Amino acid sequence: MSSPSTELTARMRIQDGVVKYGFIVVTIVLFLYFSATEPSFRTSGAIFSMLKYASVTAILGLGMTFVMAVGGMDLSIGSTAGLAVQMAAMTMVFYNLTAATAVVAVIAAGVLVGLLNAFLVVVCRIPDLLATLGVMFVIQGAKLIPVDGQSVSAGMTLRDGTPAPGKFDPAFLQIDRGSIGPVPFPVILMLVLTVASWFILDRTRWGRMFYAIGANAEASRLAGVRVDLFRGLAYVLCGLFAAVGGLILVSRIGQGDVNAGASSLLEAVAVALVGTSVLGIGKPNAWGTLLGALLVGIVLTGLTMKGFQYYHQDTAKGLVLILALIFSFTISRNKARFISAG
Repeated sequence: MSSPSTELTARMRIQDGVVKYGFIVVTIVLFLYFSATEPSFRTSGAIFSMLKYASVTAILGLGMTFVMAVGGMDLSIGSTAGLAVQMAAMTMVFYNLTAATAVVAVIAAGVLVGLLNAFLVVVCRIPDLLATLGVMFVIQGAKLIPVDGQSVSAGMTLRDGTPAPGKFDPAFLQIDRGSIGPVPFPVILMLVLTVASWFILDRTRWGRMFYAIGANAEASRLAGVRVDLFRGLAYVLCGLFAAVGGLILVSRIGQGDVNAGASSLLEAVAVALVGTSVLGIGKPNAWGTLLGALLVGIVLTGLTMKGFQYYHQDTAKGLVLILALIFSFTISRNKARFISAG
């Protein structure tokens, strides 16, 4: 007859196993289910399309991963991606400039938003949720002022009544539409940024500082860590990743859609939270965020192929987020660490 301590140990092992491999199993099961029930789902074209869709979510999620690693949250990330869309479109359509100029302008805008968030959170000592919420609203309104609330497209009428002189540079559109062999550029970029993020967070001294601050900012400060510098850097990286995600998005839709990036905040938070649950790590991490993006991509692609309407997608994303929270806070014995570092 087994002792109570033996039974407890067995339950703990089962619990740890569920936490460690649960999301991986869920992802594999869903992929196999949709592959078995929808033959078109398992074609190479559908798989690469799913990965292309997941690339923007994954890249924004990686930016959020850096902020969560230092115990913060950036509610402006979706708006920053939308700003990137407008900036790229305006640079080429309004001012008839090159694709390279548009890329530089977008990256600069993302970094500036990150610096603004860092200033408000680190220097002004405003709680991160409030500071980035304010920045989110500022960006949402400011990006519409130069275009009078219109989407930017080639041939549109400007304020003075003349047609816009420029158009989207074909080279710029290759950001989303180009490929190396069968692998689309966005997928390659997603993998490169995932590896880079993993290396920084898990294999460098900087990464250890990020995690130390997220675990206990005051203890890190007393240990000599430049807490404010690393927290500010996390927000700048988040703005940079949001801008890169926006570049892919605008090259995909081929216009400055005023609603672009509207749903990106929920998706970025969801996949970064899923990442804390993968392998029971209990902290934001790059590979977990990538898996979270793939899980969301599988669910949305599968539901679309099964004929579900677009308005079911937010429900599906919300359920994925709730599941991640259950794994992180309810089932796991090692609670996730991404509370505000204050």
